[in-house]
Amino acid sequence: MLGYVYALNAVGEDMRAAIPSLERLADVLSLVRSRRIISRIGHVGTYAYKVHGAGCRFVSDNGTEVDVDFAADGNEVFDLWRLHQYGRSLPEPLDVTDEDLQTAVRSLQPLLTEVRPGWFSVAK
Repeated sequence: MLGYVYALNAVGEDMRAAIPSLERLADVLSLVRSRRIISRIGHVGTYAYKVHGAGCRFVSDNGTEVDVDFAADGNEVFDLWRLHQYGRSLPEPLDVTDEDLQTAVRSLQPLLTEVRPGWFSVAK
């Protein structure tokens, strides 16, 4: 669980280093959609990325996948499916149950907050 949070932070840092105009990770959507500065699929820094719907999937050079959606306010949000995908993509894959993930999420409050049923965000 914490690994996903750390990986998400690493993605943000790497993306901001590679694209100085990127203030927050959610700005990737606007760079693709309105300004056409970057394409919907590509490489930035050490990550391959693919913008989808309300979010983006980032894959590091070692294959670790961080998929995240963005709330209307730009906050990064994720659900149990995204946590499963992250765990399965690790160099030493983890396959945990939904119950285990829900327990882990609850144990990390107030670091994580449930922004809507089944969707979580890192508290600012």
